[in-house]
Amino acid sequence: MIKLNKKIHELAVFIEFLVGSGLAIFFHMVLHHEQAAYMIFGVGILLSLVTYLVREDVGKTRESLAALYLQAHEIPAALARIDDPECRAKAQEMVAGTMKTIAMLQQGYIPLDEIEFYHEGALLSNQATGRIKAVDPLTSGWLSRGALLNFYQANLRALDRGVRITRIFVTSRESLADPEVQKVLLAQYQDDIDVRLAFREELPSTVDISGRDTNSAFDFAIYDDRTVTDVFAQSGKYYGRKCSQPGEVAKHLHLFELLEHSAHPVTVEDDRVVPAREVLALAS
Repeated sequence: MIKLNKKIHELAVFIEFLVGSGLAIFFHMVLHHEQAAYMIFGVGILLSLVTYLVREDVGKTRESLAALYLQAHEIPAALARIDDPECRAKAQEMVAGTMKTIAMLQQGYIPLDEIEFYHEGALLSNQATGRIKAVDPLTSGWLSRGALLNFYQANLRALDRGVRITRIFVTSRESLADPEVQKVLLAQYQDDIDVRLAFREELPSTVDISGRDTNSAFDFAIYDDRTVTDVFAQSGKYYGRKCSQPGEVAKHLHLFELLEHSAHPVTVEDDRVVPAREVLALAS
């Protein structure tokens, strides 16, 4: 159909040219009116050119509108072709999930699964030049899980380049007695990461800037105050997200400052990482 329309379009231009040329020849050869013949020939050529360009523009506009129409109605048309009610319900559920992802992309967030999340964190660590500000739940996976371990190795390479890393672990006081937790804390402390401890029971209720509460697993990182990666509070299809929108980065920077204000610097005592302020208080 497209090829046929193109042939008709080319044929119309040829016919217009023949008509204009024929009239010019008629005025020149039969009526012996050379000035009129030249004028008719020139006007005919211009009209042929104008109609050709108009047809080209109309054809491109029609193709563009057809593509937009198909794009806008492709999913509804596909859903309408599903006869089984259960299959249709599943398809609508998938479309709803896709729309949520698109809404996230419109806000400047790139959704990431768990492997992509830590891989992106490693890439950003390798690119960092100034400072990394991180907030993490205190788990033992730092020393055993492959993706997390590789991410931490990228942190160490950043330290070697002179990048400052401050990591605030959000945890409870009881968890400090866990030997595996102490291994994580001691390893990061000895690697020259500025380790801080923020105890959940001490966090103010105002720490709710990202729709979280004091029972949430705070888990995000800010790279050079330009890019943030954030783990979703609730599990789902995606593990986390990345964003470089200045407004969203500013929100996380503010949240980091609030947590940093409530966090304890740490020290090592008898091969155990403990809050430094409490050690000083006991010594005095």
